[in-house]
Amino acid sequence: MTRGAGRSGNTAAPRSVDVARLAGVSQKTVSRVFNDEQYVSAEVRRRVLEAAEELGYRRNSAARALASGRTRSIGVVTLGTALYGPASLLMGVERVVRDTGYALRVVNTVEGDPAGMAGAVDSLLDQGVDGIVVSEPIEEEGEGVSARVGVPVLVLGAPSPVSAPLVLTAGDGADLMARTATEHLLELGHMTVHHLAGPQRWYAARDRLDGWRATLTAHGRAVPPPVEGDWSAASGYRAGRRLAEDGGVTAVFAANDDMAIGLVRALTEAGLRVPGDVSVVGFDDIPVAAYVTPPLTTVRQPFDAVAQEGLKRLVHAIENPDAAPLPSSPPPVDLVVRTSTAPPPSRRTPARGGRGTARSLGDAHRTPPPNGGPATHQ
Repeated sequence: MTRGAGRSGNTAAPRSVDVARLAGVSQKTVSRVFNDEQYVSAEVRRRVLEAAEELGYRRNSAARALASGRTRSIGVVTLGTALYGPASLLMGVERVVRDTGYALRVVNTVEGDPAGMAGAVDSLLDQGVDGIVVSEPIEEEGEGVSARVGVPVLVLGAPSPVSAPLVLTAGDGADLMARTATEHLLELGHMTVHHLAGPQRWYAARDRLDGWRATLTAHGRAVPPPVEGDWSAASGYRAGRRLAEDGGVTAVFAANDDMAIGLVRALTEAGLRVPGDVSVVGFDDIPVAAYVTPPLTTVRQPFDAVAQEGLKRLVHAIENPDAAPLPSSPPPVDLVVRTSTAPPPSRRTPARGGRGTARSLGDAHRTPPPNGGPATHQ
């Protein structure tokens, strides 16, 4: 029998009534099996599933949506960019959404389009999504959705641009991660830490700058003027050439790894040793960070953990609209200590605490590296 042709051999798409006839059950029983309802015996469930497989039957999702009032789909609004952070977070969201059994609808926005957010949300609502994830990491002038969104919304790492009956947040904590990176350099003995910031239209760049500044202020240290890049290695290289001219620079916290790598290249070309003269910490832990020279100390972003927690809370809100939202928890802080950081030259011998003995802020703590790998703060 040709799969999907039905018992009569015609090419019409098989229907639930065909499955019921072949399995010897009622159409209602077929519906119960595919909706995972109780009170269906294992034997009946087996017969229905085998009949559906033989016929090539697939549920009519549109009809199911009309019956249940839900499409079992989640929409995602995300900035169309290949940058490591946003792209990795989107991949994490895609994996988690599919694991939950929901379909995914993704709409990309374009940097510089203030109407992009509203248009993206409208498009998803027109598709009947049950919830929306907003992963929009930049602030656009005039951005925002004035119309009320009638489904739960999960916002990742930014203020909410929408009005909805329920707005959940996840992915906050970049300021704490920046504090941990800055604290690590101070504990190595550096008197202050310079900052290579990301573009300030990005919420993440602001959070990292705020965490760096707050840490220096809390320790009573001088706060040098930050140097702003654009997330690229080229902008880090340009910043590094500027910082190399300042003889007082002994430590730099860069807002992402790409800029940190460009920074190290510029410092090295200027005759400065990393970490012998200047220590450098990045942010993200991109795959190449462990293999550059020197291997880069950096803050690893918990993309999968953020996606897992955020989507769990969003799906709970969709499926339990009258229940209280699930509580949130801060993302883990994971400082990966490699060899781009060390005590400053004046503290080299002996150095209080020594290389690789820093501890992180809050409840972050050092764990021994597996198999001789890099030490990690978690």
